[in-house]
This record gives sequence, C-alpha cells and structure tokens, in this order.
Amino acid sequence: MAKKANPKAKTQKKRKVIVESNGEAHVTASFNNIIISLTNKKGDVVAWSSAGKMGFRGSKKNTPYAAQLAAEDASKVAHEAGMRKVKVYVKGPGNGRESAIRSIHNNGIEVTEIIDITPLPHNGCRPPKRRRV
Repeated sequence: MAKKANPKAKTQKKRKVIVESNGEAHVTASFNNIIISLTNKKGDVVAWSSAGKMGFRGSKKNTPYAAQLAAEDASKVAHEAGMRKVKVYVKGPGNGRESAIRSIHNNGIEVTEIIDITPLPHNGCRPPKRRRV
C-alpha cells in the first residue's frame, strides 16, 4: 500500500531578514579565498558572496579581480534589499581587500568606516620551522 506524502515534511521556511539603511560588511581575505558578507546591525546576513561562488578555482580565488566580482555580487543584492551605508570590517592577510571595499562603494553603498580586525598573536603558538628548498 502506498504511503501518503507528509505535506509538512521538507518544506523550508524562507526567513525575511530585516534590512535597515545602515549595516556592516565583513570582508574575510585568506590566502586561498575571499568571502564578503553584508549584514544588518543585529548581525543577520543580508547578502554574501565569495570568489569560489563566482566560479574562480585554485590560485585565481585570491586575486583582486575575484574579490571585486564577489563584492559586486553581494552588494547588488544588499542594495536591492535597501542597504545604503556600511561599516567595513576587514580580516585576513589576502589579496583583494582594497578592491572589495572599492567595488562595494562603487555599487551605490556608502562606506562610512573601515576597521581592520585581523587577529594578531601576542606571542602565542610557535611558528612552523623554516622551509628549506
């Protein structure tokens, strides 16, 4: 006998994120990739993008051009949702930090402040031994 499909099973609810005109942009630039998240003041993600999401693979993911395209993609979605001003938090040593900020600004979102939150050790872990090539 065939079982009836449960109508409540596997239905995902789309959460509507409340967007104010002010928000935050978190740019994480590692050596291998760049991730841009645009959030509201509470910290709920409004839009995000990364170089890998834009179709870049391998060493091309940490280029300034990949960061620019990823930032454009995320800022278009956030601008349509109503975001107009952002504080930018930059984290990591990778390429493309400046180009990501520049392309967020060029897409109609005003950058009010840039804050570097790259974690720095206060002489924590011992570094790996020197490479001999």
